[in-house]
Amino acid sequence: MLKISDDRIRFTDVYVRRLSLPPGKADHIAWDPDLPGFGVRLRTGKASYVVQYRVGIEQRRKSLGDVRKVNLEDARGNARKRFAQIELGIDPDAEEEKRRVDQASDAQTFEKAVELYLEAQKPRVRPNTYIAEERYLRRHCQPIQRKPVSKVSFEEIATLLRALVRDHGPTSAARARGALLAFFSWCMRQGLAKANPVIGTENPIRGKEPRDRVLNDDEIRIIWRNCLDDDFGKIVRLLLLTACRRDEIGGLRWDEIELATGKLMLPRERTKAKRAHELPLVPTALEIVQSIARRNSRDTLFGGGANGFNAWSYNTLALSARITAAEGKALAPWRLHDLRRTVRTRMGKLGVLPHVAELVLNHAGHKSGIGGVYDHHDYGPEIADALRKWEAHLLGIVGAS
Repeated sequence: MLKISDDRIRFTDVYVRRLSLPPGKADHIAWDPDLPGFGVRLRTGKASYVVQYRVGIEQRRKSLGDVRKVNLEDARGNARKRFAQIELGIDPDAEEEKRRVDQASDAQTFEKAVELYLEAQKPRVRPNTYIAEERYLRRHCQPIQRKPVSKVSFEEIATLLRALVRDHGPTSAARARGALLAFFSWCMRQGLAKANPVIGTENPIRGKEPRDRVLNDDEIRIIWRNCLDDDFGKIVRLLLLTACRRDEIGGLRWDEIELATGKLMLPRERTKAKRAHELPLVPTALEIVQSIARRNSRDTLFGGGANGFNAWSYNTLALSARITAAEGKALAPWRLHDLRRTVRTRMGKLGVLPHVAELVLNHAGHKSGIGGVYDHHDYGPEIADALRKWEAHLLGIVGAS
């Protein structure tokens, strides 16, 4: 057997591979006479390069790999690098841990982190909120999908938002920014990112006046009369009759309708206010609901998917085109949410008390704060009366009997 303690013997690849345990020993280190602190650790059936050094008062020993898989010069180079770091006051183990963390962080791309985020969000948000977040984070953020999420920079987000304003408009860009802001906040809580690169970026709609569009009688009449007898047309008319939000009617489910009593009952998870909302269906609204063929394979009244209707942009443009063709000119720009604002404004003109009109819209109204503590009346009769008044007024506008 070679004498492993003879300082005159120099380490070579052949030499270290031929080393064996001294008799009676189960663990032994053969130190390299040319590089103090570097050697080969011998154990039963295994031989590994090791490096030994001191950090402060702590003595450390690290393996540098199996002698069968790592050549001698590479192992020596690794050892010398560690010794150099020690001389410069750098903890080599801390550097190595940082490198491992960085590598793991680089492997966690924006795309993969979005998958985890959406999975966590799905049971907590309304279906249409989930669909919107998925669209903004996947489709609108294509340029950064393969980027490590921890390395997405402020400059990249700012550039992305400017491109979204150019390609999709300020409102869509602002909503994408909101989704990104929430996503990176979640990443920070999960330890996937150290900072939120969205903070400080320009909000594309900052300083813009909030929408206050209220439709006049002619506009209401034109929109009503140009609705087709399809899903979208029925949704638009129900929006005018109930003052509900677009997604509340578009995602309406059969188990949220009580035909026998003529009630619409939205669960809290499907409302923006996170409060259950019950409304009586006025006769015209009930007639629309009863005209919808119920399919055994579909739980929703509208649309073909599990979450109901979602072809908003196409159908709104198609309605606007029909209006332009029928009237010879286009309506001033309007949105479906303007219908809700219009109903609320008209109820005020019809003498509906403000707190009742707010309850029709499922706003907190006087039921928040001290009023909510002392007033336990549900205002069901007053809400029903308000909707009947509005139905009569609406039918008068559109010329329906």
